[in-house]
Amino acid sequence: MKRYLMRWEVLLLGLLVLELLVFGFINPRFLRPSSMLFGTSDFVQVGIVAVPLTFVIIAGGIDVSFASTVGLCAITFGIANFFGLPLPVALLVGFATGALAGLLNATIIRLTGLQPLVVTLGSLYMFSGAATVLSGVVGANGYEGIGGFPAAFTALGYAQIFGLPMPLFVFLSFSAVLLVLLHLTRFGRLVFQIGQNENAARHSGMPVARVQMLTYVMTGVAAALAGVMLSAYFGSARVDLGSATLLPAITAAVLGGASIYGGQGSVLGTIIATFIIGYLQQGLQMSGVPSQISSALSGALLVLVVALRHGAALLRDIIPVRTRQID
Repeated sequence: MKRYLMRWEVLLLGLLVLELLVFGFINPRFLRPSSMLFGTSDFVQVGIVAVPLTFVIIAGGIDVSFASTVGLCAITFGIANFFGLPLPVALLVGFATGALAGLLNATIIRLTGLQPLVVTLGSLYMFSGAATVLSGVVGANGYEGIGGFPAAFTALGYAQIFGLPMPLFVFLSFSAVLLVLLHLTRFGRLVFQIGQNENAARHSGMPVARVQMLTYVMTGVAAALAGVMLSAYFGSARVDLGSATLLPAITAAVLGGASIYGGQGSVLGTIIATFIIGYLQQGLQMSGVPSQISSALSGALLVLVVALRHGAALLRDIIPVRTRQID
C-alpha cells in the first residue's frame, strides 16, 4: 500500500487537488464546474504535445521544435484549404507536414551525431521562418491568420462530446492511446530500455534508430493535431499558434516524471502535470496575477522539479551505501 501511495503520480494528484482548493478559496468562481471544464480548452493543446514529448525524453532525446511545428502545420493546412482542397485532404497535408518535421529532426540527429537540443533548437527557428514565408503565399503576411475554413470545421473548436469540450475529449482520447502504447506494448518497453542505456540497447540488437525516429515523428504529428485544433478554436491558422506551448509542455513532461537523462517517464504523470500547469495559470489570472508573472512561475516550477528529482536520485544512491557501511 505504501508503495502505491508514494508513486509520483499520486503525489502529483495530491498537488493538483491542493492547487484547486487554494485557488477555489481565493476565488470561489474558479471551482465552478463550467469554468473548470471549458477552461481546459485554453491549455489542453499543451498536453497534446507534452505526452509524445515524454516518449522522446524517455528515449534519451529532446525536441523543442514542436512549438513552431504547431504553427507550420496550421499554415500548410490553411494553405491547402485556401486553394480549395477537400477538408480531409487539407488535414492530411497538415499531419504530413508534422510527420516530416519530426522525421527531419530525427534524421539530422542520426546522421550528424549532434545533440538533439542543438538540432531541434535550430529547427524551432527554421520551421517558424518557413511558416512565415509560406503564409505569404496567400497574402497572410507576418503573423496574420489564414481563415476561410468551413463552418463545420470551426464549429468543432466549440463542440462537445459526452458533455466534454472537443479539445479536452481529443486530448484524453489521444493520451489514452499513448498511455497504452508506452506502458503495455513492446514499443514502450524499447523506449524505456533505449533511454536507460542506448549503447547496451544497440549492442543487444534493439532497433534504436527506428524507435527514436518514431518518437520524433509522433511529436510532429501531435504538433499537427494541436495546430489543427487551435485553428478550429480560433477560426484561423497562424504562425504563432504554438509559441505559448514551448515552456509549459516541457514543464509538463518533466513534472510528470520524465527524466532529462532518459529512461524514466509516465504518460499518466504528464497528463496530471498538464492540468496542474493549466489550472495554475488560470488560477493566477483569476486571482489578479499578471500573465507575465504566471509565465515566470511556470519556468521556476520547471527548475524546481528538475532540482528536486535530481536531489532525490542522489539520496537514493547515497542512503543504501550508508546502510551497508553501518551493517
